[in-house]
Amino acid sequence: MVWFKKDFFSKREKKTLKVPQGLWVKCNHCNEIIYKKEVERNLDVCPKCNYHFRISSRRRIETVLDEGSFVEYDGALEPQDALDFKDLKRYKDRLREAHKKHASKDAFVSGQGLIDGRKVMIGAFEFSFMGGSMGSVVGEKITRLVEHASAERTPLVIFTSSGGARMQEGILSLMQMAKTAAAIARLNEKGIPYISVLTDPTTGGVTASFAMLGDVIVAEPRALIGFAGPRVIQETIRQKLPEGFQRAEYLLEHGMIDMIVERKMMKSTLSLLLSLLAG
Repeated sequence: MVWFKKDFFSKREKKTLKVPQGLWVKCNHCNEIIYKKEVERNLDVCPKCNYHFRISSRRRIETVLDEGSFVEYDGALEPQDALDFKDLKRYKDRLREAHKKHASKDAFVSGQGLIDGRKVMIGAFEFSFMGGSMGSVVGEKITRLVEHASAERTPLVIFTSSGGARMQEGILSLMQMAKTAAAIARLNEKGIPYISVLTDPTTGGVTASFAMLGDVIVAEPRALIGFAGPRVIQETIRQKLPEGFQRAEYLLEHGMIDMIVERKMMKSTLSLLLSLLAG
């Protein structure tokens, strides 16, 4: 009767279908499961509902610049823990973890390139680096980029995607709001075009400074744009907020931004705006 005790199923070859990870992505808006390559071919936009996924700073720059034209500035600058700050973790440890995940030293990549052959100064936030927060290095890189644009009389384009000021740097972070806004004011005095492109999300001190000072303010569809978050505002005023509050479409309707542009049309739109503004 030994054969009754044998586990025949354990000896049978179990065939399992192995599906490589990362082949599919779920849309945050329509909840559809989509083949990742299809999304990437569509510039990281959902082909079902037109939801614009968040993308990296370098990916964003390469979608609007002529191929191979980007030259990076100040790539070696990296933040320091001047205040020896500690919350749940030490700021030094947070920076170390962020550097392991990203090629960039901080949450902003800047440089020069060409859009349909026209030279521009360009910068983009990296939201996945500490929420795209603006610390002293981010503020310095933005200011230097503006100064390059001013010295070379070259149009400026900045893509924002940020949670605001970096709390781990305290007052040093808040100072960047005035610093970047003053640099943009000097650029404006020279009549050099500055186009601000707001992507999801653009909030806090970034919104309250240089992001809303563009000669033309562009936004991607359904981008969250504001100072404080909707939940904080609703809890403060104790009133229900309007449908779509702080989304790009709501801001366009109320005159806070100039236009909403889909990602596939961004390069051609920037090219047209630059030709109009820069003569």
